[in-house]
Amino acid sequence: MEPRPTALGLVVADMRASVAFYRRLGVAFPSDTDDHEEAQLSSWPRPMLDTESSLVTYVPGRRRPTGGSARASLAFELGTSAEVDTLHAELVATGVWSTVKPWDAVWGHRWASVVNPDGAC
Repeated sequence: MEPRPTALGLVVADMRASVAFYRRLGVAFPSDTDDHEEAQLSSWPRPMLDTESSLVTYVPGRRRPTGGSARASLAFELGTSAEVDTLHAELVATGVWSTVKPWDAVWGHRWASVVNPDGAC
């Protein structure tokens, strides 16, 4: 399966204020948590909000970006766990920096994170 973009992740400082802001813009976040929110839209992208404190639980050593550093990520979906492992290995072999090696995340996905050429995860 070819990777397909499925989500746009934003890092937020204040989850409740951010959810209220995006709800005002018509994005229907279904719950009120303090660390992670996702909304389903009729078309791509699926917005995801994470706090800095929630990210460090699965991106060890992550530090808050400063200056013009990226505070967003683009998520791609593959068909199988093996495809995640293979694509991750292929990217790393080309010199791409991996911030999180493939692992089975608590939310049910095989997950990994790499840095794009501009330094964004």
